[in-house]
Amino acid sequence: MKVATSIVIGRTANPNLAAQAVMQAMHKADISIANSVLLLLSSEFANNPQPAIRAAAKAGNCTQVFGCSAAGIFTEDDWVLDAPAAAAMVFSGDVGIQPAKSNLTQQSQQALLTLTAPNAINSTWLNDGHDRYGGVSGDVVGQGPFSVWQNSKGESAGRVEAIFSGVKLATSASHGLKILTKPKKIQSTETFDITQLDNKPPFFALQKAWEAESKGKPAAKDATLPLHLMMAAYANSVEAIMTGEFNQTHLISFDETVGSVTLAQTLQPGQFLSWGIRDSETAQQDLRQITQQLTENLGSKPDFGLLFSCIGRGPFYDGIDHDLNIITQQLPNMPLLGFYGNGEIARIGEHNQLLPYSAVLSLFATHHTK
Repeated sequence: MKVATSIVIGRTANPNLAAQAVMQAMHKADISIANSVLLLLSSEFANNPQPAIRAAAKAGNCTQVFGCSAAGIFTEDDWVLDAPAAAAMVFSGDVGIQPAKSNLTQQSQQALLTLTAPNAINSTWLNDGHDRYGGVSGDVVGQGPFSVWQNSKGESAGRVEAIFSGVKLATSASHGLKILTKPKKIQSTETFDITQLDNKPPFFALQKAWEAESKGKPAAKDATLPLHLMMAAYANSVEAIMTGEFNQTHLISFDETVGSVTLAQTLQPGQFLSWGIRDSETAQQDLRQITQQLTENLGSKPDFGLLFSCIGRGPFYDGIDHDLNIITQQLPNMPLLGFYGNGEIARIGEHNQLLPYSAVLSLFATHHTK
């Protein structure tokens, strides 16, 4: 088994970038034929990715080319956000990618690598009985165009599902959310408004939590509640929130008069909620723990990895991709491929979830026989 990556940056969306990325990855892997290729292209290719896909297939001497366009792409060596680029991971030997549709019965226990455009997501498909991990294709503003492909051609359905052969998989999501309050039970809601939380109007607990968090921080003095950073973490139990098995949604507005808080998603009475804030240090600590835990779950050193990171995370904090740095420091020289997208997909608790501001890390190790 040989796996390797490469990333190539250009001035224009030239199909040759994809060919170069595949050829350089094959050179690193010391192979002349790839059995499959995972190809990621920057959003400059999204309107017409087919020439680049064909170039990658020709360079790899294979037809199993999977991937999507994204606002930014990266490997273990570099990341790109603002220029035309192509990144490739090539596979040989017993390890490769296969379309999930023709292998679901045989591989029903393996989670599905899922790449999708935003307009192709629906809850029925998302939770059709198969565990999923992956990301949402897109550009910086999330408006498109979006492109996904498999078998070396674009997928009109707007999503692709694939499985890996010959490997063991361990995957998890890092929320990057600093929890500010203990989980409280939702008593009542009105569409998107939380009106009663633990028998009290929720806004006042939210305001108190922000004041405690910002106390002593010069930049936060006299600052209003930063809705763009605040999130609601919710789950069906207290334990799920305490152990990180929660989903999260944006805060849209609040009404100080009645104390209600409007969220981007409808929640139900009986669920539990904690207020949290997006935080770079928490995100880094969380990912360190997840990387270590996934490695332990595999039972051996990972042979390669995939990372799907939110476009509002990664280098957007301070121009440095701390997530990428953490993984390459903990797992040096491991081939890694990923993109910055408009949402991440992972199993949280009993369901697959579409996550905001998260990073979904998947590590793979070859099957070892004794």
